[in-house]
Amino acid sequence: MTIMTRRTLTGALASLTILVAGGATAQETFKVGAINPYSGPLALYGEETTRGYELGADAVNADGGILGKTVEILRGNAGNPQEGIAAVEQLAGRDNVDAFIGTYLSSVAGAASETALNYNKVYWDTNALATVLTERGLPNFIRSGPYALDFADASVEIVLNSLAGKLGKKPSELTVWLEHEESVYGTSIAERQKEQFEEAGVTVLGVGSHSFKSIDLTDTVLRAKSAGPDIFIETGYVPDGNLILRTMRNQDFAPKVTLFVGTGDTGETLEAMGNDGVEGLFVVSYPRPEISDEYGPGSDAYLEAYRTKYGKDPIAPQSMAAFVGFKIMADAINRAGSADPAAVAEALKTIDTPLGTYETGFGAQFDENKQNLRAHPAVIQWQDGVQMTVYPEAAAGGNKMVGFDN
Repeated sequence: MTIMTRRTLTGALASLTILVAGGATAQETFKVGAINPYSGPLALYGEETTRGYELGADAVNADGGILGKTVEILRGNAGNPQEGIAAVEQLAGRDNVDAFIGTYLSSVAGAASETALNYNKVYWDTNALATVLTERGLPNFIRSGPYALDFADASVEIVLNSLAGKLGKKPSELTVWLEHEESVYGTSIAERQKEQFEEAGVTVLGVGSHSFKSIDLTDTVLRAKSAGPDIFIETGYVPDGNLILRTMRNQDFAPKVTLFVGTGDTGETLEAMGNDGVEGLFVVSYPRPEISDEYGPGSDAYLEAYRTKYGKDPIAPQSMAAFVGFKIMADAINRAGSADPAAVAEALKTIDTPLGTYETGFGAQFDENKQNLRAHPAVIQWQDGVQMTVYPEAAAGGNKMVGFDN
């Protein structure tokens, strides 16, 4: 297990980020352990999520820090549950971090948060989606971002409320195929989708699963093609999503609508497929910085801050959700007057901010399992090589769906 080393703000990406105001000492810092994959096939997205934390720390430090201390972020590299456990143990035992934040991978979040509990440390999650993470009722686990059911419900909602009409069909006339990566993340979303679609009268022709590490998904695509759905819906990560798109093209599988959940809206997918390969693809994901500033106040300013700090546009929308989550975490700990998990959990009860408060359009209100109930995904559609937010209407800012006759 590798724990990243110290770096400056302009140093190498594989280094330890320390955000300390001039003159601050180690005793004056509030240490946050950021658990994400910083190596391996998903490193790009672990890095991107942590950039959101870095920008969040900048904003929090400018507003007085956490408990009056300047925030210091220490990275824990974790691409699987075992690495998550080791990262937490090192950061808690060796570096004595005050709290943990993460995570791009739900499987890592589950193991890492349980290990953090052994050290009585808050594990604040901004990006892991698996439903079970909050349903466990772990006393130290808090999730500020949307979770699997939100993503599943958003995918069902856009089908029933918009795409069915675009296809000229009633829900009872629609057919769908559900495909998902096989971990708790993809499985929990697909189960919810199936339940919701069947309740609405939509015919679910099949449910398939695969590993996101698969190198050949031909059989997966051929099964779906043979079923002939109106809408093909896939939940996964970037590697398997890109592979499915390539295989669909190779096998001439072109359903009327293809809808991805979780990933598929990044430059990596565009680079892999080209404009024609992604044209018309819908993706349920985190709200992007390009959403309507009225829907997500400050999203324009966030985008400018990202560009200033990193010299480029965001790689993926996960970073803005991470940024917002970091700010909500800082608010909760400051309200608690302590990073003790029990105190922070109690402080959550005092947080009641409406939708549209934060850059993502999120608000904040936590249920008994410490899940934020006011964090919702959005839907983009690829149009001429650009990700255009098209749903919900308030976030779209006038953008329209393309590729339909009506």
